[in-house]
Amino acid sequence: MADKITELISEDLIDTKVRQLGERISREYSGKSIHLICILKGSIFFFSDLAKRIKVPVTMDFMSVSSYGSGTESKGDVRIKKDLDDSIKGKHVIIVEDIVDSGYTLSKIIPILRDREPASLEVATLLDKPDRRVVDVEVKYTCFNIPDEFVVGYGLDYDQKYRDLPYVGVIKFDN
Repeated sequence: MADKITELISEDLIDTKVRQLGERISREYSGKSIHLICILKGSIFFFSDLAKRIKVPVTMDFMSVSSYGSGTESKGDVRIKKDLDDSIKGKHVIIVEDIVDSGYTLSKIIPILRDREPASLEVATLLDKPDRRVVDVEVKYTCFNIPDEFVVGYGLDYDQKYRDLPYVGVIKFDN
């Protein structure tokens, strides 16, 4: 039997919230340019859709950071697997995350990026699980607060599966 996935956030609602966030960021950074950093792999769908909806100049770069492996819970062992290609010194930077739950990943990369002297550094996330927070991190831009459930879709995966779903769903595993 297959894993059961129940839709939590529809494709249409995601589209609406991402558009609204793009409008907000565009207003707040009016007259400036933004450097977006995509945290691979899970953020790629959100990152791409958000970048298209921001109406100020946007540059972009990518980081690959691992904290899950093939499990369902972050263990706090955060590793940078791919670093940025370009300097962020003097740039207005927004880290784009798919989900913030424990806070481990951001607590590791934010100090590293701050040391590189950006003009500003903020975080945007599609999903926030505040009930799972172990490490306090500041997230300025959030599309959705969600319950403490394991979710997949719209870039989020379980063991590299389900990223391609156009919605975010709660997965229940068959045992």
